[in-house]
Amino acid sequence: MIIRNEDIKELTAEIPEGHRHLRTTIKLQDGTELVFQEAAVANIVRAYIRVRTHPLTKKVALKGKKLDKRKEGYAEWQLVEEEGGD
Repeated sequence: MIIRNEDIKELTAEIPEGHRHLRTTIKLQDGTELVFQEAAVANIVRAYIRVRTHPLTKKVALKGKKLDKRKEGYAEWQLVEEEGGD
């Protein structure tokens, strides 16, 4: 699925009441709603910035992995960069 800018009817980024993290909702013209948790948007932004700003990077691939060892406060499930993504 390719989502073009004109396919988007509305985009809302908010911290819902009773929550601590950002949620981003994209409503498409056809009525489809996509809701992204903060970590998902952060990973998209991280990959986008890397490809757009690094002079040699043409691709970034992030793969979902369950991490047993992680920083305090971080979720088990993380998107981590694959080796050889450049």
